[in-house]
Amino acid sequence: MIRFFEKFGIPRVLLLGFLAVAIFMTGDGFELTFLSKYMVDQGFTAAQASGLVTVYGLFAALGGWTAGVLAEMFGARRVMMFGACWWIAVHLVFLGLALPSGVYPFILAVYAVRGIGYPLFIYSFVVLMAQYITPARLASATGFFWTCFSLGIGVFGAYLPSFIMPHFGEYKTFWFALPFSIVGTIMCFLFVPKNKVVKGEGLSTKEKLKELTDGATILFTNRKIAICAIIRIINNLLLYGFPVIMPLYLCTTKYGGINIFKTEEWMRIWGFVFVVTLIFNTFWGWFMDRFGWVWPMRWFGCGVLAVGSVAFYYIPQWFGANALMMIIASIIVGIGTCAFSCLPTIMTLEAPGKQGAALSAYNLAAGLTTFVGPGIATVLLPSIGIEGICWTYAALYVVALLLTCTLHPKQPGFDEKGHRIKETKTETAESAIAA
Repeated sequence: MIRFFEKFGIPRVLLLGFLAVAIFMTGDGFELTFLSKYMVDQGFTAAQASGLVTVYGLFAALGGWTAGVLAEMFGARRVMMFGACWWIAVHLVFLGLALPSGVYPFILAVYAVRGIGYPLFIYSFVVLMAQYITPARLASATGFFWTCFSLGIGVFGAYLPSFIMPHFGEYKTFWFALPFSIVGTIMCFLFVPKNKVVKGEGLSTKEKLKELTDGATILFTNRKIAICAIIRIINNLLLYGFPVIMPLYLCTTKYGGINIFKTEEWMRIWGFVFVVTLIFNTFWGWFMDRFGWVWPMRWFGCGVLAVGSVAFYYIPQWFGANALMMIIASIIVGIGTCAFSCLPTIMTLEAPGKQGAALSAYNLAAGLTTFVGPGIATVLLPSIGIEGICWTYAALYVVALLLTCTLHPKQPGFDEKGHRIKETKTETAESAIAA
């Protein structure tokens, strides 16, 4: 079994770390599919419900931005532990004090600061991946990383609450997130290795601050990094935008909703997005390392998600409460979402000598997508409705498709035109031995 994972470029020393990511993100994803509906049911507006997720995303972007450089300076495991403990502590405040209070500013503030925790946990692990895995296999390993992420936040995070909620109710279901987050934290402490290199040793406070700010300033000094960051933000718009608007559209009559599915049915339909990612995150990473990084991202990522953006709205209009057709739409979204696993590799190669800053920029963009996706819904829902939001997402994926045409990274094993270089018999034998 270990040999199987090593063929994907994943060293055995990191294997249990990947599992820790999956378990921790199960806890983080528990409320994703029904929080907006819960808030509306409690008397808050849809704008307030989506605003909650939007501000959460803004703080997640802050956590993501700092994760790469902090992990390089202080050690990934230490930063992961801090992020996990932060998340658990604030989640207890959120459930025990904020939600029962019914005071929206208090709920908003507590939920927002919780958003700092999970990016510190998962994106610090990406730094370890960059240190332990060669660039030629990093896209494959990144695909597996997102498979573990999806297994947690999407599959278990969506399906487990759908079975728990009918018996315990929505509020009590929130509490079931804690055991998973605690187990993930313990696994991190026991099994995640230390950095090979800790850059912070010997640096002054001023130098450490410069390393941290490089993660943002590199977006202005390196055009290719900025383009990759914009594509990364657009990548997951549906992943964080649809859980805000689709429960309102499919499960209520508010804001133009058609109310044709129960909440738990919607959760299981959306869960198929992540079931698909379990296969395609790893597949696209493997495929891109062998057949090219950019063109699959362009057509199977941006192009497919542009179609998926509008399919989710119109399939219920055309076919009614047809769960099978909605599952097909979820599969489309899942396949497209995975086809971006080459981005962190491209960004590190486009920023020689500033790997930590490039990964921080990537993490910042990954965090911002959790802000922009719901943010679009928050701003546009009153004016253009759910249909208009779906078309807005589709238009942004077309923009991302055009931006990929400006990327021409020098991929190991490929020439400058992106064509694979044929290996000699000697190189093929050496590759087989290395694998």
